[in-house]
Amino acid sequence: MTEQKNNKAIHITLWITQGLLGIMFLMAGLMKVSQPIDALAASLPWVTDTSAGLVRFIGISEFLGGLGLFLPSILRIKPLLTVWAALGLATVMIFALVFHAVRGEFSAIGMNLILFGIAIFIAWGRSRKAPIHSKK
Repeated sequence: MTEQKNNKAIHITLWITQGLLGIMFLMAGLMKVSQPIDALAASLPWVTDTSAGLVRFIGISEFLGGLGLFLPSILRIKPLLTVWAALGLATVMIFALVFHAVRGEFSAIGMNLILFGIAIFIAWGRSRKAPIHSKK
């Protein structure tokens, strides 16, 4: 009985985490894809030092990763894609961490670490602790 309650609690925690992280990456990705680079530079100064193509690629990656965090699980179609989306976003956060460290922007690294940890938690939870099974 206790293990069943723990499993339900981890499912709820994972759904909340997937939803919040997914929405955050959807918004961040959409912003990087849709706004002009000059407007982005007001909130993300690093975009002026990188190519517009790279900024758009990062935005598309974040948008698709955000969708992947909850869409396959909600629809129960290839729910393993949620795990891969979480691992992909964790990889993006590692690249972002290195990028900010090289530029000496150490204040941004804390957020990269937090998002990396949340993404790894989702990948672990949906692959080991509380997987979602496909529709039959």
